[in-house]
Amino acid sequence: MQRSKLLPALISFAEVAKQQSFTAAAKQLGLSKSAVSQQIKRLEAQLGQQLLSRHTRGMNLTAQGQRLLARCEFLQQQVDHIINEVEQQKERPSGRFAVTLPHSCELDIVIPAIQQLCVEFPEIEPHVDVSDQPKDLIQDKYDVAIYAGDLADSQYRALNIGKSQELLCAGAAYLQTASKLSSPEQLLEQAMVAAPWQDKSIELHHELHGVMSLEPQFICRCNSLSSSLSFIEKGLGIGLIPEFALAQALRAGRVIKILEDYRGKTWPFYFLHRFHGDKPVHVERLYQLVKYYFEQANR
Repeated sequence: MQRSKLLPALISFAEVAKQQSFTAAAKQLGLSKSAVSQQIKRLEAQLGQQLLSRHTRGMNLTAQGQRLLARCEFLQQQVDHIINEVEQQKERPSGRFAVTLPHSCELDIVIPAIQQLCVEFPEIEPHVDVSDQPKDLIQDKYDVAIYAGDLADSQYRALNIGKSQELLCAGAAYLQTASKLSSPEQLLEQAMVAAPWQDKSIELHHELHGVMSLEPQFICRCNSLSSSLSFIEKGLGIGLIPEFALAQALRAGRVIKILEDYRGKTWPFYFLHRFHGDKPVHVERLYQLVKYYFEQANR
């Protein structure tokens, strides 16, 4: 199959993955089930990779299928954005675009999102303020704020980005010297690195045992999540860190999850803006990009 003819097969693959059903995907695409199945087979043959694992109860995406779906979703967002821009015939946004965000969302989420935004809207001038202190959009002259935690009553529009749970983790070097951990109470005997919002205690949740609070020995405190994670990676101690911030370090083996039946708090993340009615096209696009990179970081 020529690469120029891959698009229909990619569309069929993305729809099957979304619907988790060849029949439902075929109906949505206006094709026969056999036509959709043949397109998926040809795509797998062209790529030399199995994308779907079929079984009697349905199907699952293989690791290669998950990676391809993520790229398809990103491309679909770009196509939707282009169509929306042409249809609405809005002016190209330009000038100052001020965004404030917490340190935890900086490197893997907001920075790549703004980088892509600048490619699509080259006339905007991003002004980025990384701070864990909440900002007032109007008083502090921001267009958008990324906010972590429960929202207080606000006059601003809040769009949900997603949620992330805290996980217990440690560097391999620390675990080589520490005794094997089998219960959360043993954390009281371990060295721990505090995340910026952790003071004297941490909260752990278990599906059967409920919620418990511990006051561990914090031997290091940082005002940024990236610094806390760096100390954990280097073997200074154990940490309780949101899952999205751990994704790359876990994949690279720089940190290891421990006591996996126990989780910390679940943090909601929001995209706040001060626009009433229809959002400017670049604000809507930034929300799409931030949500996309947040979802990728939590996979």
